[in-house]
Amino acid sequence: MNKKVVTKHLFTQISLLVLINLLVLPNAIGQNKKPITLDDIYAKGTFQMAGVSGFTSLNDSRYYCNTDNDDNILRYEFATGNLVDTLLKHSDLVFENTILAFDNFEFSADESKILFTSNTQSLYRHSTQANIFVYDRTKKKLIQPFTYKVMNTSFSPDGSKLAYVKDNNLFYFDLFLNKEETITTDGKINNIINGSTDWVYEEEFAIWKGFTWSPNSDKIAFYRFDESKVQEFEMTMYGKLYPTTTKFKYPKAGEANSTISILVYDLRSELNAEMEIGKEADIYIPRMQFTKDNNTLAIQRLNRLQNKLEILLANTNTGKSSVIYTEENKYYVDITDNLTFLNDNKTFIITSERNGYNHLYQFDLKGKLVKQITNGNFDVDAFYGFDEKTKTIFYSSPEFMEGKISKNLSAERFVYSIGLNGKNKKNLTPKHGWNSPTFNSSLSYFLNTWSNINTPPVYTINSAAGNQLRTLENNEKLNNKLTNFEIAKAQFMPIKNENGDDLNAFIIKPENFDSTKKYPVIMYAYNGPGHQLAVDRWMGSNYYFYQVLANKGYIIFCADARGTGFKGEAFKKCTYLNLGKYEIEDQIYLASSLGKLSYVDANRIGFWGWSYGGYMASLAISKGANVFKSAIAVAPVTNWRYYDNIYTERYMRTPQENGKNYDDNSPLSHVEKIKGNYLIIHGTADDNVHFQNAVEMVDAMVKKNIAFDSEYYPNKNHGISGGKTRLHLYTKMLNFWLEKL
Repeated sequence: MNKKVVTKHLFTQISLLVLINLLVLPNAIGQNKKPITLDDIYAKGTFQMAGVSGFTSLNDSRYYCNTDNDDNILRYEFATGNLVDTLLKHSDLVFENTILAFDNFEFSADESKILFTSNTQSLYRHSTQANIFVYDRTKKKLIQPFTYKVMNTSFSPDGSKLAYVKDNNLFYFDLFLNKEETITTDGKINNIINGSTDWVYEEEFAIWKGFTWSPNSDKIAFYRFDESKVQEFEMTMYGKLYPTTTKFKYPKAGEANSTISILVYDLRSELNAEMEIGKEADIYIPRMQFTKDNNTLAIQRLNRLQNKLEILLANTNTGKSSVIYTEENKYYVDITDNLTFLNDNKTFIITSERNGYNHLYQFDLKGKLVKQITNGNFDVDAFYGFDEKTKTIFYSSPEFMEGKISKNLSAERFVYSIGLNGKNKKNLTPKHGWNSPTFNSSLSYFLNTWSNINTPPVYTINSAAGNQLRTLENNEKLNNKLTNFEIAKAQFMPIKNENGDDLNAFIIKPENFDSTKKYPVIMYAYNGPGHQLAVDRWMGSNYYFYQVLANKGYIIFCADARGTGFKGEAFKKCTYLNLGKYEIEDQIYLASSLGKLSYVDANRIGFWGWSYGGYMASLAISKGANVFKSAIAVAPVTNWRYYDNIYTERYMRTPQENGKNYDDNSPLSHVEKIKGNYLIIHGTADDNVHFQNAVEMVDAMVKKNIAFDSEYYPNKNHGISGGKTRLHLYTKMLNFWLEKL
């Protein structure tokens, strides 16, 4: 599309939006409303949001339980919402004359026992270890099977045993015999891992529990990671006279991975059998699960380039395996938890982008396509389950209406049901915004969490037929409180990039907006592959931070550029082998276009982001130096060579294959272009995007004599939080904008 035509189209849309705002949004200034402060957000907890804690569906599907403010576990009826009884009083959890303080709980499959975790300690980004307690509801007795902290504790399906990881070894505890049994003995920190996963699997494949019970509770399948050839990464931890170092294995782009084995332990024979996963060692096993057959394990095998996914069925007695499904992609294949084997033990459901959009498919166990279940120019987001009785599938996706355009196509989520035959599709949550369900065990009811960009979450109980039965929490207290503060509403707007692609975007203007004045603009983005920020969902504390900025006279603008998700495979994967190139081109173009609007000060446009967004901010102030006056990069990647191999190679291949694009799209290669104000922020204990990224960026700027501002947070990880850290961080950012933009 012609650039001038697109720009004109953008101006027309934004101008129309301004006109609409002036007509329908009377300002409430002067009504004794208070401005939001950073203390309100990050110190006082003024805008504390209510949620629904301890929600657990019970086996009979008629009831669910919640914890109350006193940590009692209460049982309610789905259909009526009536409180049925108290399943467990917190005061009954007495161990050694002390009432147990617990962090979480989980029922055994038959609900006769409850597993409690206490004194939970974070390890890496997601994994934790904790003390374990088990309450026997029949005996009304609380026990502590062992005193040490363990990881990934899980009941066997029959509730008689617990499996867990301690010191990189896998164990199980027989609750009837009151006895611990050892499954592996070769576990060693930073060398061999049994029953858990290494750092990069935890972060990029979202798995940290590395074992699973067989349906009959007589076998445990587990991962074994050999990390011996993976390079160690060191982080310095401060606070003592002599700082200490933390070391862990972190495979960077192009570097050696762990070698993976899948083993199955037979509790009767006390033997481990290794499953066949192929002769190629440089692979990934992102998922494994038992099928409906107690002796058959499904193993997902992914090649190092991540463009070929295979499903293997392994016999857990012999270890023999065969490939039943293969999917190849010219870009990459995303890994999900959507693989579901049906009770017929003949077919399975899986999601795939094989037709250009992510959809649900049914295959038989020989890999033959039975049918495509969903279809259309939309992407299925999440698969929630299959009701065997009614032959109904439940999933979520953006709204799609054949021949029509949704108001915020791909920026919203709705929950749908559809028959296994692909017929009788029904929107169960038609209210516009973002709907996220938690279904009960029989898929007959679900807890729905709804919000939109200007409204905190509302929690309701809904039936599988789509009826909203009642509200559990609507955050009325918070909403009432917000009426006392100056709130500038976020609004979605249609917008295009230079190529004419439709982009999701929202804008927040000062509450007393005057179209005859000129305002500075702060742009915000993440823009990582498949990710979305410009969605119709409550954004949490950032919403309040943007109110602070709007009150100071800034316009906030956020757009999901090329490479983001839920507009089809081509839009998402166009950045393949060139992370950063097209994303920043779009953001620079949008900033240039915004700068031509009558109410925008083109000389005062800034950009900020965190993580991938920090990478974008670093490119904005360098590649976009003629457009952006200031930028804040929080925990940025500054060269993909420094990041982990699973994520990076999925989109960029290895530096050995694609080194030129690694460097061409690195902010390190463009520091000499920086003319404006640049603030780089990082936590020194960031185990995800290493502090090394900031150090290298600073070093490159020093060598080119480029002025910059920086802030580092000792011993803080990628989230840079804890204590008064967030208050300090956002105060730093606010002052930077006030001084530099």
